[in-house]
Amino acid sequence: MSSKLRNNKGKNSVIWVLMGLMVAGLGGYGVTNFGASVNAIGSVGGREVDLRDYARALNQEISAMSAQIGTPLTFPQAQQLGLTDKVRAQLFATAALEDEADDLGLSVGDAEVRRAVTSIQAFRGIDGSFDRDAYKLTLRQQGLTEAEFETRLRSESARGLLQRAVIGATGAPEGFVKALAAWTNETRDFTLAELIPADLDAAVEAPSEEALKTYYDAHPEAYTRPETRHITYVWLSPEMVQPEIQIDDATLRAAYDQRIDEFVVPEKRLVERLVFSSREEAEAAKARLDAGEASFEELTAERGLTLSDIDLGEMSKEDLGEAGDAIFAMTEPGVAGPLPSDLGPALYAMNGILDAQETTFEEARDTLLPDLTIERARRTILERSEGIADVLAGGSTLEQVAQEMKMDLGQIDFSSETADGIAAYAEFREAAEAATADDFPQLVELDDGGIFAIRLDGIDPPAVRPLEEVREAAVADWTRDETKKRLLDKAAEIQATLDNGATLSSLGLVTTRFAGFARSGHLADLPGEIARRAFQIATGKAAVIDAAGRVFLVQLDAVNAADAADADAYATAVRPRIAQSLAGDMLDLFVTALETEKGITVDQAAINAVHAQMQ
Repeated sequence: MSSKLRNNKGKNSVIWVLMGLMVAGLGGYGVTNFGASVNAIGSVGGREVDLRDYARALNQEISAMSAQIGTPLTFPQAQQLGLTDKVRAQLFATAALEDEADDLGLSVGDAEVRRAVTSIQAFRGIDGSFDRDAYKLTLRQQGLTEAEFETRLRSESARGLLQRAVIGATGAPEGFVKALAAWTNETRDFTLAELIPADLDAAVEAPSEEALKTYYDAHPEAYTRPETRHITYVWLSPEMVQPEIQIDDATLRAAYDQRIDEFVVPEKRLVERLVFSSREEAEAAKARLDAGEASFEELTAERGLTLSDIDLGEMSKEDLGEAGDAIFAMTEPGVAGPLPSDLGPALYAMNGILDAQETTFEEARDTLLPDLTIERARRTILERSEGIADVLAGGSTLEQVAQEMKMDLGQIDFSSETADGIAAYAEFREAAEAATADDFPQLVELDDGGIFAIRLDGIDPPAVRPLEEVREAAVADWTRDETKKRLLDKAAEIQATLDNGATLSSLGLVTTRFAGFARSGHLADLPGEIARRAFQIATGKAAVIDAAGRVFLVQLDAVNAADAADADAYATAVRPRIAQSLAGDMLDLFVTALETEKGITVDQAAINAVHAQMQ
C-alpha cells in the first residue's frame, strides 16, 4: 500500500552520486530475493526508486558508519541513528532530479557513458585496463544487466548536468561578503569594572530570624539530607594483615637483587644524536659547527628535524655502544663526532652529566620491607578469601564472620556525601548503593587487594535538615545572595548614570580598559558574557553583567572599523564557503520544489521487505 510523503532532508542529502552508490558496494552487497512483484520502494513523479538501490545504499551507509565508530553496527542501531531515513531521503532526491532531467530532455552521448564505465576501478583487470569479463561478472553479482547499468550511468550524468546548472551560477553576494568581513573584524574599546561588597554603601548585616526562616523555606533543596543507608560491613585490608607478616633477610636480599637496576644506577649522559648518510657529510657539518657557521640546532633543522626528534634522553656508556667511550670522556657539555652509531656516522651533543647512584642493601631495606609485606599480605587475603566466602555461604552473620575469620566489623551511615574510610573505595560505594534488604552478603574484592561484605540494615529517605542543624550554611547562603542582589541594584543605579553621559572610569571604581578588542577575543579569568555584551551595546552605553556569581559593569568607549587588509583577507577566505553554502541551499530548495510538484509515493511494504532481510 502506497502513501504520499513530504520529504524533509538536510542540505547534503541531495548530493547523492548514484554511480558511486552502486559501484562502491560492488562485490559484497548482492541484493536479491525480494520477490518478482516488488521492485521499487516508491516513486517521485514518473521515476521509481529501485528496491535494490535502497538495499545497496543502506548496506553501504551501515558499513561506513561501522567503520567510523570502529564496531559493527546492527540494523536496529542503524534505524535508531536515522540511517534508513537518511538513505531514503537521498534516493528520493536523486529520483526527483533524474525525473526532471528526463522532462527537460537532458542526456549524454554513448562516448560519455563509455568513458564512465571504463574509468570505474571495479571493472579493471590486473594490468589496470578495462576488463569486460570483470564488468559482466560484477554486474551479474549485483543482479544488473549491462543495459540497466549503462542506463543508470546515463541518468546519473544527466542528473549531474541538471545539478550543475542549478548551482553553477550561485556565487557569494559581494555586498554580503564585505559586510560580514567588516562586522567580523571590527574591534571595540571598552571599560570594565567588577562590583564587590566593598563598593556597597553599607555592609550587608546578618539576617533577621524571619528573613533567615523565609530563605530557608524557599530553598529546601539546598538543605536536604540525601538518602542514608545504614550498613554493617566486614573488611579485611592488606594493612590489617601486614603486622602478621614476617620477612627474613634472605627474602629481602633476593628482592634487592631482583630490583638491582632500581638501586644501582650507572653514570649517564643526556645525549642528542644527529645521524648523517656518510662520514664525509658528518665531518663537514662538524667543521661548520666548530667554525661557528652553524649551531647544532641549525644543523638539525637543515635535515628537517627538531632537537626533540633526535633526543636520546639518559644514556649509559653501554647504551651508546661504540660511541660510549668518547662521549663519557667529555667532562662538560659539547658536541662530539663524527662517531659510529647503529644508523650511521653521527654527531653527538652531550648536554649533561648524571652521576652514578647506588643505594646499598641496608639503605634499600626500608623501601623493600613494606613493599614485600604488603604484597605478602595481599596473597594471604587471597588465600583466606575462599574460606571466608564459604562461611558466608553457610549462613553465618557478619558479626560471626568477623569474629571467626578475624575481620574488622563496622557500621556506616552511607550517602552520596560519604567518602571516608571504607567508603573511599569505589567498589564499596557501588555495592552500598545497589544493596537491598533481601541481599545475601557476598565477598567483594577491593582494588588494593582487600575484601569486604555488607548488609543493608535500613534506609532513611531524603529529608530536609532542621534549620538549627544548617543555620551556619543558611546564613552564609543568605548573605551571599543578599550581597549579590544589592550589588545588582547598585550596578543598575550606576548604569543609569553612565547612560546619561558619565564615564565608568570617573566613578571611583577599580576599572580595566580594553582597547582594540576583537570579536573573537578572549578575556582570561573572566566570564565570556562580558565580551559578548561589549559587542551588543552602543557607544557610550553600559551593561550590567551577572555571570559566574559575579557582578560587572561594562561601558563601550568606541567602535573601531575593521582593518582593510584584515577584512580583505577574511573576505577572500570566506567567499568560497559562502558560495558553497548558498549552492547547497539552492539545490535543496530546488529538489524540495520538485518533490512537491511531482509528488512522492512510498511503498512501506517494499521498505519493510528490505528491512526484514537485513535484520
